[in-house]
Amino acid sequence: MEDYAIKLTKVGKIYKTNRLLSTRDKLIFGKTKLNGKWSLKDISLTINKGESVAILGDNGSGKSTLLKIILGVTSPTEGEVIVNGKIGGLIELGAGFQKELSGRENIYMNGVVLGLKEKEIDEILDEIIEFSELEDHIDKPIKTYSSGMKVRLGFSIALHVNSDIVLLDEVLAVGDKRFRKKALRAIRSFLKGKTIVFVSHSAHQVKAVCEKAIVLDKGEVVYFGDVDSALDLYENEIVERKDKEIEQKSEKNSQENSITT
Repeated sequence: MEDYAIKLTKVGKIYKTNRLLSTRDKLIFGKTKLNGKWSLKDISLTINKGESVAILGDNGSGKSTLLKIILGVTSPTEGEVIVNGKIGGLIELGAGFQKELSGRENIYMNGVVLGLKEKEIDEILDEIIEFSELEDHIDKPIKTYSSGMKVRLGFSIALHVNSDIVLLDEVLAVGDKRFRKKALRAIRSFLKGKTIVFVSHSAHQVKAVCEKAIVLDKGEVVYFGDVDSALDLYENEIVERKDKEIEQKSEKNSQENSITT
């Protein structure tokens, strides 16, 4: 029996652009030239069963792409991905809801997608609704829900579905403070012993949920280890560098505008 839950070996993902290759490029590179932008490059890592791992990185670092590859909703351009267990979480909780259907109907639809039979969904339906605190809205169309309500419902579904691996992408970024605290407690109790991959910009949430962290920078893993060291690297190097880049870009634009005027 393998001890790992997720194993990636030299994984890369390129998003192709619409720009056509020139005749020169075709002659030089032939069909081997990939035309586009690499979202992930040479990702090799192993997440063991029962580990809770955060993914840190600024916008555009490849966090969501990495989760989608693990989940299997998108394929890597190169490399190998092995998932050893059943994934029961949802990326960007609530993003997969059908807006014309009610909350109750979406619970059944999501349950089926996650491999449950209708009878199994019947057994956990009341618990899902109660935890989400949406009893008064559960039979209303999802299109009438706020973003916080959608997250609460999606999180509750992920929480109550029996699985080995749970992927959570910024699930506690919206909603009221009280529910966020409740959700953090639930992650520690309901998901105890499961493999968790957690994306959040909140250092507090990351420390509360995870023991390890991956730091992504421009599509590459620059650190994978204990959560405190990962947060220190991310906050004191990557975030500071990004802030300087934004500041320099703003100064450059101001100078260009002053010249033109």
